Amino acid sequence: MSNKTVLARSLGVSRRSLYYEPRQPEKDWQTKQLIESALRDHPSYGHKRLAIHLGINKKRVLRVMKLFGLKPYRRHTKKYPKRPKYSVFPNLLLTESPRGLGDIWVSDFTHIVKYENRWVYLATILDLWNREIVGWSVLTNHSTQLVMNALLNAIHDHPPPRIIHSDQGSEYNSVDYTTLVHARDTLISMSHPGCP
Repeated sequence: MSNKTVLARSLGVSRRSLYYEPRQPEKDWQTKQLIESALRDHPSYGHKRLAIHLGINKKRVLRVMKLFGLKPYRRHTKKYPKRPKYSVFPNLLLTESPRGLGDIWVSDFTHIVKYENRWVYLATILDLWNREIVGWSVLTNHSTQLVMNALLNAIHDHPPPRIIHSDQGSEYNSVDYTTLVHARDTLISMSHPGCP
C-alpha cells in the first residue's frame, strides 16, 4: 500500500483529492486583470459598479479587490475648518445683569409680513433694564446690514451700552457688525446655540 493511499484513508478522503489543485488563484488573477482594465477606463467605479460593468458577482469583485489591494480613485474635496460649536463670544448674561438704564442691550430680528412675495424683516434693540425698544431697522433681507442699521439707529439717540447681547446668527458674528460694536467700546455677549 502506498503512502498516499494510507494518507487518504487516514484523512477520510479519496486518493484522487490529494492531487487536486484549486483553480481559484488563477480565476482571481484573471478577475484582477479585468478590474484593473475597467478601473483605467472608469477610475471612480466602486465594487458594485465594477461588478455591473464586468457582469461579475459583486461579492467576488469586492473579495478580489481586497485580496489584491485594488481601490478606485477617490477625489479628495477640500476640507474647510468647521465652525466652532460655540461662539467665540461668551454669554455674559449668565453672570451679568443690567446696572441701570442703557447698560445692557439685547438684539434680535424676525420676519413680520410678506410684501410683494418677499418677507420683510424687523431687527430691534431692546434695553434690558426697562424693556424699551431703543433701536430698530426694517429691510427685505436678513443681513448684517439689517442688524447694523438697528444698532446705528439705537446709538444715534442713546449712548452705547456696556454689553450688547444676541444669538450666534451669522449676521451678529460678521466682521462688520463686531467691528462696529467694538468701536463703541461695547462688550459682545452671545447665547449658546438653542438658548435665547
